[in-house]
Amino acid sequence: MGGIAALARAAGHEVTGCDRNVYPPMSSQLKSLGIKIHEGMDAGQLDINPDCVVVGNVMSRGVEVVEAMLDRGMPYKSGPAWLAENVLNDRHVLAVAGTHGKTTTSSMLAWILEDAGHAPGFLIGGIPADFGTSARFGESEYFVVEADEYDTAFFDKRAKFVHYRPRTLVLNNLEYDHADIYKDMDAILWQFHQLLRTVPGGGRIVMNGADENLRQLVEQGCWTPIETFSTADDTDWTARFGDKVERHIGMRGPGDRAAEARWKIGGIYNLENALAAVAAAASAGVSLEQAVDSMSRFEGVKRRMERTATVANIAIYDDFAHHPTAIAKSIHSMRKRYPGHRVVVAIEPRSNTMKLGVHNELLADSLGDADLVWMFRPEGMPDDFESNLQDLGGKLSVFDDYDRLVNDMSTRVLGGDQVVFMSNGGFGSARQTLTALLQRTRGGQAS
Repeated sequence: MGGIAALARAAGHEVTGCDRNVYPPMSSQLKSLGIKIHEGMDAGQLDINPDCVVVGNVMSRGVEVVEAMLDRGMPYKSGPAWLAENVLNDRHVLAVAGTHGKTTTSSMLAWILEDAGHAPGFLIGGIPADFGTSARFGESEYFVVEADEYDTAFFDKRAKFVHYRPRTLVLNNLEYDHADIYKDMDAILWQFHQLLRTVPGGGRIVMNGADENLRQLVEQGCWTPIETFSTADDTDWTARFGDKVERHIGMRGPGDRAAEARWKIGGIYNLENALAAVAAAASAGVSLEQAVDSMSRFEGVKRRMERTATVANIAIYDDFAHHPTAIAKSIHSMRKRYPGHRVVVAIEPRSNTMKLGVHNELLADSLGDADLVWMFRPEGMPDDFESNLQDLGGKLSVFDDYDRLVNDMSTRVLGGDQVVFMSNGGFGSARQTLTALLQRTRGGQAS
């Protein structure tokens, strides 16, 4: 919604918005664009009599501002519908969908198109470091959108991505998630199949060829040419690392075209994301060689394993990982990049799926490769939450207070540690608090 607000502002509209809890980096981005943010859901903000109210999917019946909007008969649309009608119409939409990696892959794809001179528009659920903003109207026919499967609005329970009508579709992977709206994997597959129905026969689908759920998806019916990717050798697009620390990448595409480069990020999951982006960029005429060269200059995404500070040789990272698969991959990547260093994790299981306890039995395994784990226990977690974490043994500490968690961390982290905060929210500013506390107790400035 912050990105949609930015696009509306770029289109010349006066934009205001509201939220219950506004925090960086999105709050900083909106402020820099001159977009006023109203904290709270009261009806008073509608007194300006807006021409259109764009409703995000966090809003529901019973919320004061929603009830006032309906009672006053104000015109309203969902965010995806507004985007489709005002921004995506008549453009070549490149949509990135799947359970994991959407933000990073979308950022990579937008950067490749930008580096190739296409000046694309984009709407991404994070802030790519190369652009410094999550959304841009763009100056060409190309528009990259992160295509989320969450429902659209309280009045439209279709997945958001069915509004986007992509010509190029990336399918990264598919797992069970969003348990608050989807009862099982079949329900998710059904929504994704509605997305496949919107891709034209003259378009292109770039699909992870190693994902069994995606194979089941296309077996339900597909009317668009598919190109597969993976790190194996039996797909149309393949990639591998050229060294143990994952700083050198090599990719091969259809026709045995190949290219190599050094890059600034790591992780097998990021290599898969990059490969998907390179393959999708080919539908806009960007060659494999040019796209791989662009990846050598890709700077990453805020809150995706972003190193935010180093204090007394203790590296501190902010990571969005909140699903067991993503958690495990992030920890594994850190071990590969920093052999011989402890990887310690502070995690806040904040997503609706986590709070429902759907992934409780998988959470301990996903954290097993960490040396130490600080777990924040949100209110309302299932009664068996701690018992499912017993396999972590003495490496686990559980807190229900942010300050106590940070104080304990500050006494136990050591020089050389790679400290990763994992949350899809603000984590009570625990990362920032630890950084300041270490500066006071260990000396020196954060770098």
